[in-house]
Amino acid sequence: MPIEFCGMIGTRSASELDAADASLIGGHVDRDFVKQFARAHEDAGFDRVLVGYGSSGPDGFSVAAYAAAHTDRLNFLIAHRPGFVTPTLAARKAATLDQFTEGRVALHIITGGADPEMQRDGDWLTKDDRYRRTDEYLHVMKKTWLEEKPFDYEGQYYRFRKAFSEVKPFQQPHLPIYFGGMSGPALEVGAKHADVYAVWGEPVASVQATMAEVNAEAAKHDRKPKYSVSFRPILATNEEAAWEKARRYLDRVVSLRGGVIPAYNPANAGSQRLLGLAEQGEVHDDRLWTAIAKAVGAYGNTTALVGTPDQVCESLLRYYDAGVSTILIRGFEPLPDAEDYGRELIPLVRAEVAKRDRAIARLSAAGSERR
Repeated sequence: MPIEFCGMIGTRSASELDAADASLIGGHVDRDFVKQFARAHEDAGFDRVLVGYGSSGPDGFSVAAYAAAHTDRLNFLIAHRPGFVTPTLAARKAATLDQFTEGRVALHIITGGADPEMQRDGDWLTKDDRYRRTDEYLHVMKKTWLEEKPFDYEGQYYRFRKAFSEVKPFQQPHLPIYFGGMSGPALEVGAKHADVYAVWGEPVASVQATMAEVNAEAAKHDRKPKYSVSFRPILATNEEAAWEKARRYLDRVVSLRGGVIPAYNPANAGSQRLLGLAEQGEVHDDRLWTAIAKAVGAYGNTTALVGTPDQVCESLLRYYDAGVSTILIRGFEPLPDAEDYGRELIPLVRAEVAKRDRAIARLSAAGSERR
């Protein structure tokens, strides 16, 4: 099974080591940094990069278009929040960019779990209503990509007459849809629409349980999505040095918060799960580290894998062996970490995956001969 490595790019160098308020991470647009950051991921052997979404941040479609113009092979996973652009228009925007990049675009659908974040852009729906709207949104978006004739649609949230797009995606039948969310409504909608279901870094057994739950729901629609898991690897030449680096990061994060870890009450289920995991213990599965997730309120992909490149490779392979096909990794020092991953981690994982694939091929060939 092929493995996909996904990184993440922003419009300036920033991480949890730079600001106490996560909403301030993102900020202004540094064109030179975007070019350098995107090219670093391409040179490091990443398959694609996530372009994030925030209610006060730069537009992801524009960031991806700019970065694509300065790279040759790198693919882009654009985080997109349904509800603020009509699905017909969003479908045309995405298809147009897919044509210009010759198939280097995918969408990561994030419905939104925090009411204040949504209300900044004027959305006052409840969380459950937002997921019902996302269901309609993705249904209409796909029809816009796929239909060869104008179509009518009337639902609870959208109504269209003779909707049609002259521009179709470069990728057929349509752009890949990634989907994130851990609440009950999220699992239902994601299982129905996602080509790749994305979860944050939890223990292998927990990820397997989520996969089983999504697969059961997806089977109702005759679907079986792929899976992505996200981590923040902290690497060093030996294990002791890796943990020392991790502790320095934690000290920096806590110092930015006045020397204390605040009490958090996140609205989204994914963050709640990570904080619950942190309460159970700081380290899981040998090197899955939750301390920074706890310190920042687990507002995003914040669990780390700490160790040598070989040790972190071993941990990542456990998820691969469990059925995960996409690994999203990004560092607390974004640019140098992306470069380090390309030198020290990605080649190791790809080599081990290739060994597994060759072994499976040999077993399959032997079985065919016996038959």
